[in-house]
Amino acid sequence: MPFSNFISFLELEKKYSVHTVKAYKSDLESFFEYASEVYKYTDIKNVHYSIVRSWIVFLVETGISNRSINRKISSLKTYYKFLLKTEQIKVNPLSKHKALKTSKKLQVPFSEKEITNVLELLQEEKDFKNVRNKLIVELLYSTGIRRAELVNLKLSDVSLSKKTIKVLGKRNKERIIPLISVVTETIHEYLYYRKDLEMIKDNDFLFLSSKGVKIYETLVYRVINKYFGKASEKVKKSPHILRHSFATHLLNEGADLKAVKELLGHSSLASTQVYTHNSIAKLKQVYKNSHPRNLK
Repeated sequence: MPFSNFISFLELEKKYSVHTVKAYKSDLESFFEYASEVYKYTDIKNVHYSIVRSWIVFLVETGISNRSINRKISSLKTYYKFLLKTEQIKVNPLSKHKALKTSKKLQVPFSEKEITNVLELLQEEKDFKNVRNKLIVELLYSTGIRRAELVNLKLSDVSLSKKTIKVLGKRNKERIIPLISVVTETIHEYLYYRKDLEMIKDNDFLFLSSKGVKIYETLVYRVINKYFGKASEKVKKSPHILRHSFATHLLNEGADLKAVKELLGHSSLASTQVYTHNSIAKLKQVYKNSHPRNLK
């Protein structure tokens, strides 16, 4: 593989997830295949930007979205930065590249009523699976953690006395998130049912399947999709929408943007600002109802 050292760098030094490394590898292989077939390159280290631009045109013509193309080019950029840093090249061919314009997708959060309805559905039956699923919904909504972060939570990460959880986020960044009382009560309830499982193989992890093994990300998606499918007409029903709802509802109630950023584990404020668009409607209503020139 012509970029095996780069893949090792992503895995060992950057400590990217298996999924992320796989995406980088796929993007590089795709470009290498194009450059070798169309331009007979046997080594993509010293390609000219015109080759990259030609690949972009090819991708556009195949109908791939600008967002996906930008992700692929971002993988290339990271690769050439690595080559520059390790002195394998002298010039980065993508140094002046500008990303393609993309339309911002506005993701509609669940309403508070929809979330309440789901939690009421999960309250109907008391057994291991239902209590676990209820805790999944409550934790995602009350903390804003990512699906992967929830799956990887360990029992040792939960402090019921301090009412906090310790989360290992992207790039191995740790953050402490407070828990509200209703969630700690559900954790107590879940642990009561958890201890009675016939066999526990992955005891270190908080969330287990009924077979006693660590749950997986697809299971979390199915839980959210299943129950919100009964309570919401929204097209997209995923764990990320609960994270979106967490941030939007906090901002609607006047939470500080920087505080929400820390809770979400974002590295920059710009990442958190995408959640503010849903707060504008409420701000407009407050403005309309409060401004003296609009009062009758």
